[in-house]
Amino acid sequence: MIEKVNPSHPDKLADRIAGAIVDLAYQEETNPKIAVEVLIGHGVCHVIIETSTALSFEEVRNAIKRIAGDVKQDIVVVPQDEELAENQADEIRCGDNGIFKGAPLTDEQLKLSKIVRDLYDKYPTDGKYILDGDRLIICQSHAKTADLLELYPIAQVNPLGDWTGGPDVDTGATNRKLGSDMADSVTGGGLHGKDLSKADVSINIHAFLKAQQTGQPVELVCAIGDDQVDGLPYLEIVEEARDFVNQLGGFEKLAEWGLF
Repeated sequence: MIEKVNPSHPDKLADRIAGAIVDLAYQEETNPKIAVEVLIGHGVCHVIIETSTALSFEEVRNAIKRIAGDVKQDIVVVPQDEELAENQADEIRCGDNGIFKGAPLTDEQLKLSKIVRDLYDKYPTDGKYILDGDRLIICQSHAKTADLLELYPIAQVNPLGDWTGGPDVDTGATNRKLGSDMADSVTGGGLHGKDLSKADVSINIHAFLKAQQTGQPVELVCAIGDDQVDGLPYLEIVEEARDFVNQLGGFEKLAEWGLF
C-alpha cells in the first residue's frame, strides 16, 4: 500500500518553496546553513528562514511567486542559532539527532510512482493517489472523472466527484507528505527545506540509497556533532547526498517527488 501526491498538491507547494530557497542559499555558498518552514493556503504564504547565508529578499519573493502565484507573502528571516552554528565551525558534522531507516522500494511503490508521473504530464494540477494491491484510487483535480476512467478503467476515480483543489481549497505545510516522498523509509526527520549538514537530509538519502543498493532494510542512529555515521565520515555522507540532489537538479526538484 502506498500513497503519492503530485508537485501541485498544497503540501508539495510548501516543500518546493522551501527547496527553492535552499537552492538560493547554495548559489551563495558551498556549504550554507539553512532551515526553511513554509505554510501556504488561501492566498497567503508564511515562510520562516533560519540561515547563515545572506539571501536576496527579491529572489526569495520571486521563487515564492513562481511556484505559488500571486499570494500574500509573509517572510521572516533570522540567524541560525549561535551554538548550533559553532558546532559546524571547524568541519561539517552531523547537524541533528535522529533515527533513520532505508527500505528497498517495492514493485507496487514503483508502479504508483509511474502512474502519478504519467497523470501529472497530462494534468499538472493538485492530485493524490493510492495503490493497494489491485485497488487504484485516483483523486485528480481539474479533470473529468469520465476522462480519467478512459485512462484507468478499473480505478476508483474522484469518489466525491470532480473537484478543483490547490491552495485555495486546502493548506500546505513543509514535510507533511513524507510517506509520499520516502515510502517505507519514512521516520521522524523532515527531508525538505534544510541544508546538507542536517541529518534529516543527508542520512535519510544515504539510508535510502544503501537500501536500494543492498536490497535490505537499513537502520541508523546519530547524535548532533557526530563526525561518523554508519562507519563512514559524515562528510562522505554529505557528499553522497549532494551528488544525489545535484543529479535531480537541486532541492526544489527533490521536493517535487521526494526520493522516488
